[in-house]
Amino acid sequence: MMVDMDRFKQVNDALGHRAGDVVLVQAARRIAACVRKADTVARHGGDELAIVMPGVRTAEDCCAVAAKVLQSQAVPFEVEGRDFGIGASIGVSLYPAGAGDGEALLRNADVAMYRAKQQGRNACLFYGNSQG
Repeated sequence: MMVDMDRFKQVNDALGHRAGDVVLVQAARRIAACVRKADTVARHGGDELAIVMPGVRTAEDCCAVAAKVLQSQAVPFEVEGRDFGIGASIGVSLYPAGAGDGEALLRNADVAMYRAKQQGRNACLFYGNSQG
């Protein structure tokens, strides 16, 4: 899964990049609370986080996790006494159906994530269809 913070720029614009980093740490902690210990949550770049879930092969399992992640990001983030409603867009690619290797898996999840952003944000889409 690729997770992009939907309105993250408003934090950086209002309070600077240091405050943005605080929000990214909070977002990552919220996401980590939604996944199993065997899963990995990592910053992929900017305000994008990758979630790698070994052994998960069904869309239903991914949808359950994605719903938890979206719900966790819907709660406003408090930074320097201000609340920011951020939200998230998620793209999912499954192995091996969605890609043959790790690089393609991340690239395809990224494509699906940007499609989720374009379709209104705060959503989860799978690579190759509009499920989510």
